[in-house]
Amino acid sequence: MTLAEAAVAVLTTASPTDKVELTRQTAAAWREGRFAAVGRSVPPDRPARPEHPALLPPRDMAKRSRATSLKGRIALLHALAHIELNAIDLAWDIIARYPDEAMPVAFFDDWVTVASDEARHFELLAVRLAELGARYGDLPAHDGLWRAALDTADDLAARLAVVPMVLEARGLDVTPRTIVELTAHGDGASAALLQVIYDDEITHVAAGCRWFETLCARRGVEPVTTWQALIARYFGGRMKPPFNRDGRGRAGMAAAYYDQGEGGEGP
Repeated sequence: MTLAEAAVAVLTTASPTDKVELTRQTAAAWREGRFAAVGRSVPPDRPARPEHPALLPPRDMAKRSRATSLKGRIALLHALAHIELNAIDLAWDIIARYPDEAMPVAFFDDWVTVASDEARHFELLAVRLAELGARYGDLPAHDGLWRAALDTADDLAARLAVVPMVLEARGLDVTPRTIVELTAHGDGASAALLQVIYDDEITHVAAGCRWFETLCARRGVEPVTTWQALIARYFGGRMKPPFNRDGRGRAGMAAAYYDQGEGGEGP
């Protein structure tokens, strides 16, 4: 089996528990050199999903309660678990979907690591939900997260610009405030879990920035203006503050990408 074939095997596994375990096994096999090559395989348009949670359009999702109550904390952690489950698949999808770019082995090293991190995050969130008397699948989740994968399926630069450099970077913007809120309301365990996720996500945004800039150099285009053009195409305009400049800076994301004179210091 090639790495690309193994990636597709994860993508076509519906059970979250099995997806996490298969991710762990595949990442270990890659690190130990047990794959003959990266190879080629055709990923599905959509990954396999369990029967629950019900997936709704974003507009049909009920407004989530603040994390100041048990109900609000469960809803927050459930939403994060859904994001992490999608993030596992996004990492494997980027490995399998763009073979014609002929990226170096280090590229695949990074995204295998990202997939492994996201699987660990999902598992940690599932455990915390259980401690709070809930489980993944108890609440509906929105079906908009995979839209980014579908929209950018034909262009690796667009995928890197949108997923790590927008969606994950936005997580860097909001997570520190959520950690403060959880700590203030006595949920130090959930706050500590979000800190683990936050620290790992910095490295994921860093990987996105690094490979986006590498790809731009290959194509002979300027990274910042290319990124801004892609964001205008996929998001209809510039990113809005506040921005966590410290977190983005630690990830190597220059302010020139997102700050176009609107201000808005992040946490």
